[in-house]
Amino acid sequence: MPAPTKIAELLGVLARHQVDFIVVGGVAAVIQGAPVNTFDLDVVHARTPDNIERLLGALRELDAVYRVDLQRRLSPTASHLASTGHQRLATHMGTLDLLGTIEEGTSYEQLLADSEELDLGGIPIRVITLERLIAIKEKLTRPKDQLMLQVLRATLDERRRS
Repeated sequence: MPAPTKIAELLGVLARHQVDFIVVGGVAAVIQGAPVNTFDLDVVHARTPDNIERLLGALRELDAVYRVDLQRRLSPTASHLASTGHQRLATHMGTLDLLGTIEEGTSYEQLLADSEELDLGGIPIRVITLERLIAIKEKLTRPKDQLMLQVLRATLDERRRS
């Protein structure tokens, strides 16, 4: 079993390199108080040339390689990061999934309106809102997404009552 992902440290490296990204998935839920477990960090990144260069710098620091064939130690390139696809990476701090888009092609720029900047131990991190995360999960059919949906709705209800 791989070592646990060091979420805060991964986010710190991305922030220090001034990468434009939005945290999505399980970590976004956890940051906003949902009692769920997650094993990787999923982020949607801006696919602009400047941001890709900053992201490549962060990935070099993280010694990021594709998880598909760890033996070959293949690293993402600028053209990989400019695509709309998903880059599933292993780093020395754990698992990192870089998403060019989510849903049916929603980009970083399109997702900005449905995100908020939160303070994570002194690091400003942009995170997808619970409302948008719920809307995304409602379209998915995997059992784990359906289970998380119940927790996300309950967490949102709790936040609204507080």
